[in-house]
Amino acid sequence: MKLTLYQVDAFADKVFKGNPAAVCPLTEWLADDELLSIAKENNLSETAYYVIKENVVEIRWFTPVVEIELCGHATLATAYVLHHFENFQQDTINFFSPLSGNLSVAVQQGKFILDFPANQITQTALTDELLATTNKKPMLAFKGTTKYMLVFPRQEDIETIEPNLPLIAGLDTGGIIVTAKGKNHDFVSRFFAPALGVNEDPVTGSAHTVLTPFWANELNKTELKAFQLSERGGELDCRLLGDRVELGGKAVLYMKGEIFI
Repeated sequence: MKLTLYQVDAFADKVFKGNPAAVCPLTEWLADDELLSIAKENNLSETAYYVIKENVVEIRWFTPVVEIELCGHATLATAYVLHHFENFQQDTINFFSPLSGNLSVAVQQGKFILDFPANQITQTALTDELLATTNKKPMLAFKGTTKYMLVFPRQEDIETIEPNLPLIAGLDTGGIIVTAKGKNHDFVSRFFAPALGVNEDPVTGSAHTVLTPFWANELNKTELKAFQLSERGGELDCRLLGDRVELGGKAVLYMKGEIFI
């Protein structure tokens, strides 16, 4: 069997920036173990697979070790592939995820605008375990559906933070977001998810479904500029719309090839 494979740098306007994702178009779903094996071979934070059924694009996302509920950058990468290389003409791409429901991506002036459900968070205690997850002291801790979020006083804390990856891997969560108010952006962040096979994710769309409602409330504004302070880095336009979050960014193709199974 021969399959097309794209590699796209998402939330970036040039290669080697943003977050790389593999995108694999399918005509029908492969077995789960095959999907996971391909993702493991790609060895990227996410591989996205899609199957088009009428005007809906069914989508699933895999890290090298597990299928995940939601992935922003790989959805953006998939929209980019559909729009530029797979002859999908609509200005709005309607996705359906078996784990996250209906999602959409609009194509607007060279950017891709993701419409995702906002993640409801609750403040939680700064336990000794949470305090030990990094070498910096957070001010606040929150827990969302699948992620913890730790809020720090300064951008410099996020730039120089050192995560305790073995401890984070053992928590009852999909990872930890660390965040602070930004110098040149409304807020900055990083994301660590070793239990998912991703020690540090370069740019994480799903984390911004947690970050955007929090910072919108803190800064009393619904449109925000965000930057993820990973080594590769990535900028996101964030907008809070009630119980939805819009995340905007660009993407660029790094590679197109074929895989043989």
